[in-house]
Amino acid sequence: MKRYMTIEEYFKTQSMSKVEKDRKKVFRYVFVIMCLSIILFSILTIFKWCTDNSKIRQINKKIEENTSIDNSRGLGEFVNPPIDKKSDYYYYASIPFYQVSFSVLSSMNKDTVAFIRVRGTNIKYPVVKTDNNNYYLNHSFDKSNNNAGWIFMDYRSNINKLDDNTVIYGHARLDGTMFGTLKKTLSADWQSDRDNYVIFISTPKENMIFQIFSIYTIKREGYYITPHFSSKSEKQEWIDTMKKRNVAPIDTEVNIKDKFFTLSTCRNHHDERVVVHAKLIKVQKRSYS
Repeated sequence: MKRYMTIEEYFKTQSMSKVEKDRKKVFRYVFVIMCLSIILFSILTIFKWCTDNSKIRQINKKIEENTSIDNSRGLGEFVNPPIDKKSDYYYYASIPFYQVSFSVLSSMNKDTVAFIRVRGTNIKYPVVKTDNNNYYLNHSFDKSNNNAGWIFMDYRSNINKLDDNTVIYGHARLDGTMFGTLKKTLSADWQSDRDNYVIFISTPKENMIFQIFSIYTIKREGYYITPHFSSKSEKQEWIDTMKKRNVAPIDTEVNIKDKFFTLSTCRNHHDERVVVHAKLIKVQKRSYS
């Protein structure tokens, strides 16, 4: 026998239906708000990224316009030269120095300690240093807030009296600024050009040439940025480890008498590092700043 719905049951069903509709309506509102929030956040992020990049380009233009740069073939001093005269060391030591006038750079930012250039990349920047490794992660050369940061030296390093291992950091920007092109050192094209395996460092007191001996990627760690070694054996162990990590077709002779420079930048959402190690091979004293 067919059962008919009572009045009480009917109104109860209608009430439940209304509650369900209200729930769906609230869910739709929440979903729309979430989508709009994500879109707004994305737009603001892109706008900030573009704004930061624009500021970096303006700063770089000002640096280029007010900085005197030249290749100097002046005399320099060999540093820890190998006995073998056929060593690549002598080829790289014959390359002209790259020197920069620091008068304007220092007036723009008193934290300026050096200028770096890496062949085959866009890396050609003043290097700054302060008392920590955080400030220049989100401040530009003019000290304005900028997520692009700037190229900076480890606060533990001393450019005037080189440590065992002097370290320089920079963000890997997608537009190729800062250390955004350091990843080129991992490519076969870059590695096939013999002339790329040098790093030029200029300071108010000296011009220096470094010969690259190791290029690799690695998960985030602190070992490769060790600034000082307590013993010869500890330094030798570090050298052996860095050379074993190398992925480039080079076999640069390195020993415990060498002074090292390390470049480090992020890769793959900050979980991995691109690292380049080089040893000092030639120094030229500067007569002007």
